[in-house]
Formats: sequence, structure tokens, C-alpha cells
Amino acid sequence: MAESFHVLAVGPLSVDIRGSDAPPVTQLETARRIHPAWWVAAVTFLALVGAAGFRAVPGVLMNPLHEEFGWSISTISLAAAVNMALYGLTAPFAAALMESFGIRRVVTAALVVVAAGSGLTVFMTASWQLILCWGVLVGLGTGAMALALVATVTGRWFVARRGLVSGVLTAAGAAGGLVFLPLVSQLAEGYGWRPAALAVAFSALAVAPLVMWLLRDRPRDVGVAPYGGTPADDVDPVRSGAARLAVRALVDAARTKGFWYLAAGMMICGATTMGLIQPHFVPAAHDHGMPQTVAAGLLALVGIFDVAGTIASGWLTDRVDPRYLLLVYYVLRGLSLLALPALFGPDIKANMVAFIVFYGLDWVATIPPTMALCRELFGAAAPVVFGWVFASHQVGAAAMALGAGIVRDELGAYDVAWYTGGALCVLAGLLSLMVRGRVRRPEPERGGFAAVQPE
Repeated sequence: MAESFHVLAVGPLSVDIRGSDAPPVTQLETARRIHPAWWVAAVTFLALVGAAGFRAVPGVLMNPLHEEFGWSISTISLAAAVNMALYGLTAPFAAALMESFGIRRVVTAALVVVAAGSGLTVFMTASWQLILCWGVLVGLGTGAMALALVATVTGRWFVARRGLVSGVLTAAGAAGGLVFLPLVSQLAEGYGWRPAALAVAFSALAVAPLVMWLLRDRPRDVGVAPYGGTPADDVDPVRSGAARLAVRALVDAARTKGFWYLAAGMMICGATTMGLIQPHFVPAAHDHGMPQTVAAGLLALVGIFDVAGTIASGWLTDRVDPRYLLLVYYVLRGLSLLALPALFGPDIKANMVAFIVFYGLDWVATIPPTMALCRELFGAAAPVVFGWVFASHQVGAAAMALGAGIVRDELGAYDVAWYTGGALCVLAGLLSLMVRGRVRRPEPERGGFAAVQPE
């Protein structure tokens, strides 16, 4: 019996889901429509924006929670630290789950968990409930849509423009902060923090139907090859169990020095962005007399410039040795952190605006070159390996989020935290130059990779 096929509506266009006996899609057919990879990238961007919303608000809600419940900055920082740690540690298992169960199912479930964690915070009365909802649930949900999702989508759907697309999708996290941060700040100040938390929950839920409609797991599902590639680039998924695949990828990667250099650099990256600036910039600025809404607006500007910086970094990653890009990004970030304590004040001055613009451009510009190095070193296993590298990013973020809160409670100011972050960034730049290794080829039957001769 002849194999049948159906027509799938993807946005304003239709694509064929072809059976195994159907003829391949020709270049002429593909030229007549937008490649489905771009629709997948677009809905992935929206999903990452929805997930980023709650991650962007801890700094805005820290003072309202402290004032209402009397919880110390350290206690609230602990919830943020649990969130960040689980956000990172979930990533490699999420990448493996996507291999086993598909991107669409994992992302949809993750959005629902994020909405639940954000919405349930309105009922909390004790700090352990904050840790459970804000830390555990939101951490797990956003972790399932962490940058491992970016690595999986770009690895499956793109051959050409991979660096550029990874930069755009990475910038989605900044876009989430850009969209939600001023709104959440206004809601928290005008109506209380509960409406702000509910707004994020509803936003995450609103993205779920779009994911179910538009997101597809692989190019073959809609009868095309990856963008800029051939059907041979659409490799078969590895179905050996999510936990087994994730652990095996870690064990294999841990045998290489390159993995440890990348992981150490990303740990410092997380410590100096999501761990330090994101939760503590607004409280630190408030300590110096700046209104909270004004400080939140500055942090939103970081998100604006992060979009431009990360997209530009993706473009550069396609053209420049990623090791040199990382060196420049980390060292310049470190110098800006060392200068930050002198810039705080009750009013916005030109030097603070300059810091915000620069820090925004550099915020997660490190991600596209780090992904590129993972692909270079680990081949088809790169998405799962990058999940572990990103886990180190979030461990660093969690440690710094808690550590900076303790510094503030014990010393009455954040200065030591800024100086420590600046010194660590210089170290991360030097570690990036040491990333060397062998090019890897995939071993699908094992779910891992093996070394071949260097190029």
C-alpha cells in the first residue's frame, strides 16, 4: 500500500509531512516558501522569552518580599540560588529528554511547570514555600528550556547560519527580561508583587499553545532537510534513555581538558551575570538612593543591548576563532565590574549609562562561541555536553547569588562581590585561550563520541 502524507499548516504556509516512499523535497519547492527551520526558530524564541520572564524578576521582587515578610536578603537569595542551580542542572537531562521524547513535548511541559511555580507563589506564607515555588518548580521548568534547547534546535534544524541563529535564540533570555522587567516593576510598586508573579505565570501559559502548533522535532517531520544542509545532516535521534544519555555524555566529555576549561569559564560567566547583576543590581542601586523602578529600567536596558550584542556575537562566531572572542568578552566584562562600585548614586549619570550599554552588549555574548567550541570538540553529542557546560554556568550563578546576599547582610554593601566578580572574569578569559582538543565524530549506537585526528 502506498505511503500517505498529510498537509501541515505552519503559520501562513503549508508543508507536506511525507511518508517514507514520497519523493524528496526539491530545491525549487524549498525556494518557493520560507524554510520551516525559521518558524521553528521563531517559536523557540517565544518559548525562551516566556521562560525568561520569571528569571528576570527576582531583583525586582527582593525588596517587596523583604518588606512584607521580613525575610533577610540572604534567605531570598537562597531561593534564587536554588532556582539558578536547578535551572542549570536540569539542562543536560532536558537535552537528553528532547532526544528521547521530542522538543515539543518537553518544552510544553516545561512552560506549564514555570506557570505553576510562578502562580503558586501568591499563596506562600513561609520562606520554604518561596524556595519550593520560586526555587524548585521554576528552576526545573526554566532549566528544561535552558540554552540546551538552543543547542538542540540549532543542531537539528540549521547547518548554515548556525552561529547567527544561536545568537538570536540566546538573546531570547534577554528579551524576556526586556519585556517583563519594567512591567513587573510597575506592577510590584503599584499593586504589589502578587499581580506581578501572576502576570509572568499567564505569559508562560500563553506560549504553550504556540509551541504545540508550530514546534516540530526534526526537519524530516515536515519533509525538508536542515536549513543549508542535506538530508544526511538530519541524523537519527539517540534513544537510550535520557538519564543514561546525559550521564554518558558527561563521563565522555570529562575525559577532555577542553570540557573543563569551558565549564570553568561558563561557571564564572554565570556568576557575573545571572548570579550577581540580575538579582543584586536593583537592591544595590537602591542602597545608594536610586528608586527601584529606575534601577529596574536600567536593568531592562541591559536586556535591550544584550539582544544586539548576542546576535552580533553569533555573527562573529561564524567568522572569528571563538577562543579569541571569549577572551575579549570576559576581560572587558571584568574591567567593567571593577569600575561599577564607583558608578552607583541616586541619579543616573553618563558613566552608569555607559556601563549598562557595555554590560548589556557583553551579557551572554559568550554563549554562541561556547556552543561553537562544544560542536567542534564533541560533534553530535554537543547539545547534551553543552547542557553540562551550562549546568556549570548555573552552579556559578547560584553560588554568587547566595554569596553576594551574604556579603550584603554581613558587610552592609556589595563592593566585595563586584570586585570578586571582576577578578574572576579576567581568569575566565585566560582559560578560554587554553581550550584545545580533538575534533570528535559521533557514535550514534553508543550515544557518545570518539576522538579522531585533529584537523
